[in-house]
Amino acid sequence: MLNEAIINPKSIVVVGGSNNLSKPGGKIVANLKKGSFRGELSVVNPREKEVQSYPSFPSVNELGEVDLAILSIPARFCPETVEELAAKHSTKGFIVISAGFGETDDTGAKLEEILREIVDHHGATLIGPNCIGVITQHYQGVFTLPVPPLDPKGVDLISGSGATAVFIMESGMQHGLRFNQVFSVGNSTQTGVEDVLQHMDETFDPDQSSKIKLLYIEKLTDPRRFLEHSSSLIRKGARIAAIKPGFSKAGSRAASSHTGAVATPDVFVRALFRKAGIVYCSSRTELISVASLFTYKPITGKNIAVITHAGGSAVMLTDSLEKSGLEVPPIAGKEANQLLSHLYPGSSVSNPIDFLATGTADQLGIIIDYVEHKFDHIDAMVVVFGSAGLFDVENVYRVLHVKMDVCDKPIYPVLPSVVNAHKEIEYFLAQGRVNFPDEVELGVALGEVMHTPQPSMLDCKMPPVDTAAIQNTLKAKQNEMLSPKEIEHLLEAAGINMVREFEVQTLKQALEAFEKIGSKVAMKVIGPVHKTDIGGVSLNIASTKAVEREFNRLFKLPGATGVLIQPMLKGRELYAGAIKEGAFGHLVMCGLGGINIEVFKDIKAGLSPVSEKEALTMIKRLKSYKILKGYRNQQGIDIQEFAKIISRLSALLEVSPQIVELDLNPIIATENDFWVVDARVRVE
Repeated sequence: MLNEAIINPKSIVVVGGSNNLSKPGGKIVANLKKGSFRGELSVVNPREKEVQSYPSFPSVNELGEVDLAILSIPARFCPETVEELAAKHSTKGFIVISAGFGETDDTGAKLEEILREIVDHHGATLIGPNCIGVITQHYQGVFTLPVPPLDPKGVDLISGSGATAVFIMESGMQHGLRFNQVFSVGNSTQTGVEDVLQHMDETFDPDQSSKIKLLYIEKLTDPRRFLEHSSSLIRKGARIAAIKPGFSKAGSRAASSHTGAVATPDVFVRALFRKAGIVYCSSRTELISVASLFTYKPITGKNIAVITHAGGSAVMLTDSLEKSGLEVPPIAGKEANQLLSHLYPGSSVSNPIDFLATGTADQLGIIIDYVEHKFDHIDAMVVVFGSAGLFDVENVYRVLHVKMDVCDKPIYPVLPSVVNAHKEIEYFLAQGRVNFPDEVELGVALGEVMHTPQPSMLDCKMPPVDTAAIQNTLKAKQNEMLSPKEIEHLLEAAGINMVREFEVQTLKQALEAFEKIGSKVAMKVIGPVHKTDIGGVSLNIASTKAVEREFNRLFKLPGATGVLIQPMLKGRELYAGAIKEGAFGHLVMCGLGGINIEVFKDIKAGLSPVSEKEALTMIKRLKSYKILKGYRNQQGIDIQEFAKIISRLSALLEVSPQIVELDLNPIIATENDFWVVDARVRVE
């Protein structure tokens, strides 16, 4: 947990501070000197008596009490320095810039562990090591540039990578973003992204705190705590966008199920972010675009008016918006004709609204007023206006600035002329505005923001399951696949129907099972993991002669331990599954079943617990949703009942932490019910 010594220290010592501004220790002192810090600053450097006009001490032993120490010294000296400061100088905040710890080798990892033990023992907070430092409203303790102008309402940035934090700040400043705090957590030895988020959540003031949080996450050791505090911040009114490179080993290990094969790192990340309500970003440019959107009025509908004097940009923006699930609907009728009369000949108002390269500030104002007051079906506007060098566009940007304040509908500015209109864009940004230089990136970001849901509750109401029966089935299990009979017991306890089936080891048993079923059957080999790949599935078996032939064939397959016989069912093939990944818990997935999951990979996922409402959202996000509803005279399925099955599956997993992989594929949706036809469950 962050403490006051990290956020607002009254005294700071830079251990390894220097007069040489090309060294990290020198640049830290320079940034502190130039910045907002007004407390007592001292330096430890045995080779200097004075560093940049501040007193320099030969060792930390000669210091008095100090709140925060920033270390820029070789890694091997850091533990003893931290111990001295914490034990004898009451230091409670440490920022270790130094590299050479766990990111290098085993020796560095041991040093890092010693460092963590020391700060934990003294109840102190450690940022780093291997980071660029920290920026708050009270001090700028970083060795890098730029140090952005600070605004209490600006962006809070938390980054696992120091260099990436610099790149994000640089890009954000060019767009007009302002920053409030920057935390570079480096190796996250003691304090990681989730710790900083927890502090921001627990100290959040809706009137004073920044409402925009940007995250670049390299390491996430406590995803459930991350989920708790990020979703709490969003419910309080904050907005969060994040990048998270892949972390999971699930996608790379040998999968024993369809679920294991499709549960890539990206699927885990997206599921975590969706449950928290975080906007998923795949690049720094997208992160900045989303953050820029957060600074404007939120979009409440998907219908966009594109206002421009550049036809090509309008086409690219329209394509990007529609690809992102937004719409650029036609504008027509009496009011549209009236608007056209105010524009130069050759203009178009059909949407995109193109008022030509010679369009004026007055015309832009008229267009915006019409869209705001006359065209009720439009929810937001994007104004693309650069300069062809024909005239000064400052008046255009002045009008745009005013209209963005007075209009209820959000207006997003795309000002791409960073050369021709450089001074005019500087004026616009100086008014506190944020620019989107690229219209396609804006379209992508709008789609991501629009389609990111509100946080899902972690304590959602789950359907009842027979916990005692589930645990009784699993209690003696170690690292193994469950038998068909054990899986049947599990699903029955969760309220999920499994088709009647017979597990046989002899031809006599197979013939008896066929007689009991009394209709066409399916026969499947027991033992091999992927039955279809080795010809281990036979369908529409309708005679005793065919049963005998297929039993003998299946039993000869490599690894066969038996044969499963089931009645043939007709209906839509569906899929539901789950996989467990460390502290993230279970990831629940759904989609079309059978071979569709491998061919189309059209699956959606949610972190358990998954409520019926959340399951319904997962289903509706499938590309195949239209097929599931019923398409072109094809019978649809009971969508609500499928959602109930997914939620029951999640409830089963909530009381079964030993289940690490589960496949229900296919589930057959018949005219009257849903039946699990094939299932695999692996426990550890």
